Amino acid sequence: MKRGFFTIMSAQFFSSLADNALFVAAIQLLRLDNAPAWQQAALVPMFALFYVVLAPFVGAFADSMTKGKVMLISNFIKIAGCLFMLFGAHPLFAYAIVGLGAAAYSPAKYGILTELLPASQLVKANGWIEGLTIGSIILGVLLGGQLVSRTVSTLLLSIDLPNLDFGIDTAPEAAIAVLIAIYLVAALFNTHIPQTGVEMRPMPRRLVTLLPDFWRCNTRLWRDRLGQISLASTTLIWGAAGNLKTIVLTWAAVALGYSVTQASALQGVVAIGLAGGAVVASMRMKLEDGPRVIPLGIGMGVLIMSLIFISNVWVAAPFLILLGGLGGFMVVPMNALLQHRGHNLMGAGRSIAVQNFNENLSILILGSAYSLSTGIGLSSFSAIMAFGLVVSGVMWLIYRWHQHNCVAYASEVEHLLDIARNDNLHG
Repeated sequence: MKRGFFTIMSAQFFSSLADNALFVAAIQLLRLDNAPAWQQAALVPMFALFYVVLAPFVGAFADSMTKGKVMLISNFIKIAGCLFMLFGAHPLFAYAIVGLGAAAYSPAKYGILTELLPASQLVKANGWIEGLTIGSIILGVLLGGQLVSRTVSTLLLSIDLPNLDFGIDTAPEAAIAVLIAIYLVAALFNTHIPQTGVEMRPMPRRLVTLLPDFWRCNTRLWRDRLGQISLASTTLIWGAAGNLKTIVLTWAAVALGYSVTQASALQGVVAIGLAGGAVVASMRMKLEDGPRVIPLGIGMGVLIMSLIFISNVWVAAPFLILLGGLGGFMVVPMNALLQHRGHNLMGAGRSIAVQNFNENLSILILGSAYSLSTGIGLSSFSAIMAFGLVVSGVMWLIYRWHQHNCVAYASEVEHLLDIARNDNLHG
């Protein structure tokens, strides 16, 4: 791997670390305010909101300047969201602002991979960056849980700066102040990301002209016989994974009687499985192997439904590792194949923006449905069962879709797979 790749990974690690710790702090802030349960479930779709709304624009934004500069700007938007939350804005609004920063960050983070590395290294690069991102999820949720714990928060709140009063009086507020510092560390790494020499594409003066361009890119990827399958699969998997952290917190509270700090450790267990699955996939899977992992998505839905029958933490831990492992093993080759097809069809930034739009629309829809189901009185276990059923059912439909393509458009599918094989060998 090129030297600049590890700078990108470092920036991504610290930014993602703070993102995930902030989710735990926001949950605790809502609980201290006695907010209804649906607001906690709504945090995830609110984070995804700007990914969907701004999707036509962030891809072009990422392609209009160096990726390091885009990531730097995005981290300062996240810091602004933290400041909103710290000084009294509703956590749902403030977390949406952080999501705005993440929406701008993502096309640059993934788009630079296709600019910096050859196609033959994309699966390995995805394995590295997904593994590191998942590692940051593990440490992030653990960090967030510890920052809002009685022991650590008491220590943080005891820090007194002479003649300065920031109005930080609660555990989640102290946690948010620490996370601002971590975002600043990520921003420092952003300033050292190398330029790749790829020609920039200026933003148009009339942003509305990006809408038909985005629609064309979206349509082009959905019509591609491999792109449509990898896009559909990653859309569903990230939709499920994005909401799984809320589901685990809810399940742990109901089934195990866990606090936010204790339940955050179980989120880390899921992320351990994700990291393990991603690493194994990066070593064993090739660019053209993506469609082979589709049945694992069906298994993920079944495991989510099975969660309601578990009430012992010693059974839950290996179960959650397996659940995460299936997702991690599936998403790495699918992500790599999708990036490869998107880069060939429309360019890195625009392709990642299309991917983010679809994946976060899935998070938004699934999360809103889950939040609505809890808001209208459906029990936590019933909501989890319905969620898992949707995941398995839709993934089965995607599997059937790919089988149909392999029969009805056999020569086209094989041609696209040959391109992937050749690029993997000679890229």
